[in-house]
Amino acid sequence: MRRWRGLDATPGDLGRTVVTIGMYDGVHRGHQALIAATVARARGMRRPALLLTFDPHPAEVIRPGSHPAILTSMDRKAELVAELGVDAMCVLPFTQEFMRLPPETFTHTVLVEHLHTAQVVVGQNFTYGHKAAGTVDTLTREGRRFGFAVEQIPLAEDRSDDDEVTISSTYIRACVAAGDMASAARALGRPHRVEGIVVRGDRRGRELGYPTANVETPPFTAIPADGVYAGHLVLRNPDGGTGSRHPAAISVGTNPTFQGSRRTVEAYLLDFDGDLYGEHVGVEFVHRLRPMAAFAGVEQLVEAMAGDVEDTRRRLGPAEPSTPPAG
Repeated sequence: MRRWRGLDATPGDLGRTVVTIGMYDGVHRGHQALIAATVARARGMRRPALLLTFDPHPAEVIRPGSHPAILTSMDRKAELVAELGVDAMCVLPFTQEFMRLPPETFTHTVLVEHLHTAQVVVGQNFTYGHKAAGTVDTLTREGRRFGFAVEQIPLAEDRSDDDEVTISSTYIRACVAAGDMASAARALGRPHRVEGIVVRGDRRGRELGYPTANVETPPFTAIPADGVYAGHLVLRNPDGGTGSRHPAAISVGTNPTFQGSRRTVEAYLLDFDGDLYGEHVGVEFVHRLRPMAAFAGVEQLVEAMAGDVEDTRRRLGPAEPSTPPAG
């Protein structure tokens, strides 16, 4: 997949495109429906399917200090949309100047002049331009003027447990914040993943017989509620894509037994022997096993950790044989 940042970096040989627009944070099931429609139209027209997204999140520019928790990093977003068949991804810097563009200027400058749009596929609640003044209706009118078609896709819903919920990034952030990983996974279509670099912690887990990978996540990462989870640690391939996955018991919290104050994400890999320091990894949360707790002493903590590992085995099954990463 071709990927670039800023309109001026748009490849000169791009040709006319079928475009979908949005933050696409999480690339959840609703997003997947939009992308599937975009790719299908592009294939039918023999044109590239292009995803237009923004960085940073518009909320941080419009209302500084209100940056929402992020479900997927830009690299992870690119990986996910490429797997869905997107041919190109353009990331537009969302600035104060960009925020003030009238809808018609956005349409002409971005969609017509630079991306050479033949068709736009968006959700039915799509808005754009200064103060979100542009809607699907205004975009459709501008499409008639500039020679591109517009298609709107209904919002996806989760009807599990006799409850109907519109799938959105906001809904998934709420699930993650509550530690409800089952609902988050249903809406995402896969387990929620956080990414980061394995760094050296206080090495207390090693002393207790359960060495953990201490994962340092980027700012604004959507980290689940404090607790212990069953999930996987995912290694990255040399090309940056998803590599091997290893069952893991995952702790999120401040280590209250030792009066910790810094919130961490730590993963104990089952049946793994290797050095992960400095590796870029993903941590996938599948089941919440229990809340975080302060124990009376080290013996009680170690007993609880042993139970967490066994519970993880029951939930996920045994680990496959693994090979430590090179280097």
